[in-house]
Amino acid sequence: MSLSRRHFLKSSATIVAGASIAPYHRIMGANDRLNVGLIGCRNMGWGNLNGFLGQPNVACLGLADIDQGILGRRKEEVSKKQQTKFETYGDYRRLLDNKDIDVVIIGTPDHWHCLQFVDACSAGKDIYVEKPIANSVAECDAMIGAANRHQRIVQVGQQQRSGNHWKEMVRVINSGELGKIGQVKIWANFNYAALGARLPDATVPEGVDFNFWLGPAPQRTFNPQRFHGAWRMFWDYGGGLMTDWGVHLLDMGLWAMNITGMPQKITGVGGKFYQPEGAHETFDTQQVTYSFPDFIMTWEHNAGVETGPYGRTYGVLFKGTNGTLVADRSSWQIYPEVNPTSKEPKTPEKEMNSDRREHGDHIRNFIDCVRRRDSNTACPIQVGGLVAKYAHFGNIAARLGGAALTYDDQKKSFGQKEADRYLRPAYRQPWVFPKI
Repeated sequence: MSLSRRHFLKSSATIVAGASIAPYHRIMGANDRLNVGLIGCRNMGWGNLNGFLGQPNVACLGLADIDQGILGRRKEEVSKKQQTKFETYGDYRRLLDNKDIDVVIIGTPDHWHCLQFVDACSAGKDIYVEKPIANSVAECDAMIGAANRHQRIVQVGQQQRSGNHWKEMVRVINSGELGKIGQVKIWANFNYAALGARLPDATVPEGVDFNFWLGPAPQRTFNPQRFHGAWRMFWDYGGGLMTDWGVHLLDMGLWAMNITGMPQKITGVGGKFYQPEGAHETFDTQQVTYSFPDFIMTWEHNAGVETGPYGRTYGVLFKGTNGTLVADRSSWQIYPEVNPTSKEPKTPEKEMNSDRREHGDHIRNFIDCVRRRDSNTACPIQVGGLVAKYAHFGNIAARLGGAALTYDDQKKSFGQKEADRYLRPAYRQPWVFPKI
């Protein structure tokens, strides 16, 4: 649905004006129905909505998407899941106008998260937003500011924060069982992040509002490789494996090592080495190092291959003086160091499997927090913002060809002009970067 410039500017003005409005929320008891709206009805957005509808006393009141084909299919599927009436929208802002909706799920491409999130905060909605929370560092700050100003309850879709085996991993590391940890190594190897040869541009599919899909991103012709499924491999919309899997896995490193601030230094390199003729703009091969006072954390990804250390396609490794812990979503295991004198292991062998309940537990945690007005969700916006920044730092360092960077989170600057230009996107008119 195309919007007039007058209508758009009126809507955008509410983002700023909303700052002076008292925060709205409906007081709910344990048995009151929670009403949910979904923005972005494809992959993870749809999966998240299904997770919500699997919880007691939850109903969907609205679906919004720019693709009428997807919207029609989801309308049929939701109708089979509930008796409650709901509406569908081509423009997410009309969904936000529905005051009966308590919670909004944002499952759109990354370049849309910031505007939709800030609009939802201004509309008085609590928010479950997919990761990474935004496609730039400045957008992360805008979203954190909006959530704080409007006192919204937020859960970021980093569901590993609700996984029992991940929680136990963090407990073990914090107990000191591994001894002194000097290195944290993180890796991800997936075929999907290296696209094939470029396809020619094509006609916009029927029922798709492609101009609205582009939103604040630069004007561009339609190409199926930059649309459903592969958009995150193009800088205007995503950050490749670094911001996709990187956000999940870097989060585990930061969590276990109790890091809540900026690294001392970031260095990174990357390139298109596995598929040099591939359509993807993001790196199919990348390494990043984050330096801290007493340890280093490294990220490595390879797109186009799927083997990795310890037989794990992806993982997080904590190397300590007593042993090494290696983890992924299925399990973790400790490999002890051996005392050279006694030949005895310095720490016991241990392992733990996942119960595969983290996604449901993550949604349930958010719903519980919304009902009791508790902003301390399993993954609040501040946590999502921190790790998203780390992922963007890695991409920025690599895009600069290996430059060493130090980020000042107070000044919001690297102190380097070439690096700072990647911090905030230039929004395409008539879209306006939020002022918080």
